[in-house]
Amino acid sequence: MIETHELTKRYGPTTAVDRLSVVIRPGRVTGFLGPNGSGKSTTLRMILGLTRPTGGHALVGGRPYAALRHPLHEVGALLDPGAVHAGRTARDHLRAIALAAGISSARVDAVLELTGLTTVSRRRVGGFSLGMRQRLGIAAALLGDPPVLVLDEPINGLDPEGIQWIRTLVRGMAAEGRAVLLSSHLMAEMEQTADHLVVIGRGRLIADTGMAEFVRRASRTDVLVRAADPARLASVLARAGGDVSSEADGALAVRGLAPRRIGDLAAEADVAVHELAVRGATLEQAYFEATEHAVEYRASEGGRR
Repeated sequence: MIETHELTKRYGPTTAVDRLSVVIRPGRVTGFLGPNGSGKSTTLRMILGLTRPTGGHALVGGRPYAALRHPLHEVGALLDPGAVHAGRTARDHLRAIALAAGISSARVDAVLELTGLTTVSRRRVGGFSLGMRQRLGIAAALLGDPPVLVLDEPINGLDPEGIQWIRTLVRGMAAEGRAVLLSSHLMAEMEQTADHLVVIGRGRLIADTGMAEFVRRASRTDVLVRAADPARLASVLARAGGDVSSEADGALAVRGLAPRRIGDLAAEADVAVHELAVRGATLEQAYFEATEHAVEYRASEGGRR
């Protein structure tokens, strides 16, 4: 597993990561979320020994990354899919990494097939799309068949089939008992993929909890109501203590009243109800609420001042 204890990084007067302590456990996909500038990339780089902490430490399998005797066999990482020699073929890129790590060429063929790159393995990487480079980066991360995976924005540039493939891949890896740390800004996909969440803002820990618990705790649910006379029903529900707002399509969003109570009030007011549905919170809603005060870069309303 991955552990950070009081992990801290300062650049002059700026604190990028502030005493971050988390444990990324095996057997699950941990989503790593935070606004731009929150310290996610710096944290990943410190875990992988690419950036020296100002304080605290990060461990992979109980040891600092620099102390791992066979790092590719212990942790696979994708941080930058563009960090590839454009003149090499995909196969040669992987063979060079495998040779340095004492990994067989048979394993190169296996990860090429696993990532769907076998048919383009002899093409130069300079001609690859971003999605193909992402697949190549994941293939490199899997070369050593490691028990720990660290993937930073692996979905960028992938088509719908590729996104579904990534989801299936990482969940399968976690099901095998591996620890998977997945960073992404795509909330809808994260909601379908991750079991657990670590959320940071301005370098500090905001949440370290299960997906369902994070969504349940950070957001409220409401009831969507479509009625023949929404204005009249809105007035009735408001008088009964409901918090009523109108959706763009004329539907009502109601908080504070149970669906059964809403139905009874509509019947008493002789207002026909066409739809009555409880809406659960989404990860996106919960994330925005949790990080509302931790956003460093925010556009002005309407995109201009």
